[in-house]
Amino acid sequence: MSDSATSGLETYLVGGAVRDRLLGLAVEERDYVVVGADAETMLKRGFLPVGKEFPVFLHPHTKDEYALARTERKTAPGYHGFVFHADPEVTLEQDLERRDLTINALAETAEGRIIDPYGGRADLEQRRLRHVSPAFGEDPVRILRIARFAARLWGLGFRIADETLGLMRRMVAAGEVDALVPERVWAELAKVLGEQRPGARLSAFFETLRACGALQRLLPELDRLWGVPQPAKWHPEIDTGVHAMLVLDTAARLSPLPEVRFAALCHDLGKGNTPPEILPSHHGHEARGVSLLAEVCARLRVPKRYGELARITARFHGQVHQVDELRAATIQDLFDAVDLFRRPERFEQMLIACEADFRGRTGYEARAYPQAALMRRLASAARAVDAAAIAQATAPKALIPQRLRAARIGAIRQARGR
Repeated sequence: MSDSATSGLETYLVGGAVRDRLLGLAVEERDYVVVGADAETMLKRGFLPVGKEFPVFLHPHTKDEYALARTERKTAPGYHGFVFHADPEVTLEQDLERRDLTINALAETAEGRIIDPYGGRADLEQRRLRHVSPAFGEDPVRILRIARFAARLWGLGFRIADETLGLMRRMVAAGEVDALVPERVWAELAKVLGEQRPGARLSAFFETLRACGALQRLLPELDRLWGVPQPAKWHPEIDTGVHAMLVLDTAARLSPLPEVRFAALCHDLGKGNTPPEILPSHHGHEARGVSLLAEVCARLRVPKRYGELARITARFHGQVHQVDELRAATIQDLFDAVDLFRRPERFEQMLIACEADFRGRTGYEARAYPQAALMRRLASAARAVDAAAIAQATAPKALIPQRLRAARIGAIRQARGR
């Protein structure tokens, strides 16, 4: 583009906007690189500075991002140990070389000419995720990013190049991912859980991390599910890790909410430490899963709304599956435990995660899940009980909880006809 702010500047559209346009996808945001300029020039033209570690500016009218061409040099382990160098002498090719993947190292002139110094267009055509240079290995966040691209672009046929996966394995072996702080790990995890692009396959994110060894370092509670057997009668896929991925992808189809997807992902963590002598049974895995989930949430500093939904899903998904066999009093206990009467929307989210668990099995993908409909009907009956009227008619007041509970149990019995 050219306007009063950019007139005379050497600017290029870069990164995802170029990639997505060439793939025929909707372009969600546009980022630009400016070559041959310095920060003073940008400020004089009205650009607004936003970068702390390196000079990035917002266009005064469009608010698109314009970054000065820069290089970077690693000075310490992890992803904080970088020195950035922005200078009018830095070329476009040098700026593109520091990027993660060749498909993101594309630039486009204002006239629409594509600049592709590292083979990004060929990799787009061959549906290949390949690193630009060995510098990829200096930043462990890129392992998470490429895993996210693998998930996001799965439906288009993209797969990770062998040489890139090999480099990722070497990075893990060298301890690079151990330097990632919890906030950054969760930020990338939350992005993939919130992915809305059609054709995305969320499980590819975790399978990629597992393939390079990073999942064992970052989410060992999930990683240990692979290889753990389940009864073939109920789980034709047998492997608990495979089941977890099927449940995650099913949840992504059933709900756009990342909280629901996280709950689905973590619902069976307790099966990872089932005593070997009782396998393939997993008696008590719900309680064990709650404990492991608490460790995950504390370590990654997972937001409370994610953790709470995941906790009640891990604890009660077995009871939801068996609702038709439960006593009315047990169902009321469940309603109290999940805080149905104050948080009905969270109860609904739990039911979606439970449905994902039921249908996330080989051969069960299209089956109906009547347990959810029954749970909703019973919950509606319990919620319809007039708590205010019971409180007004009850004396002494200490009896209110007991009578309210009895009324709700009665409503549950009546709603299911027994």
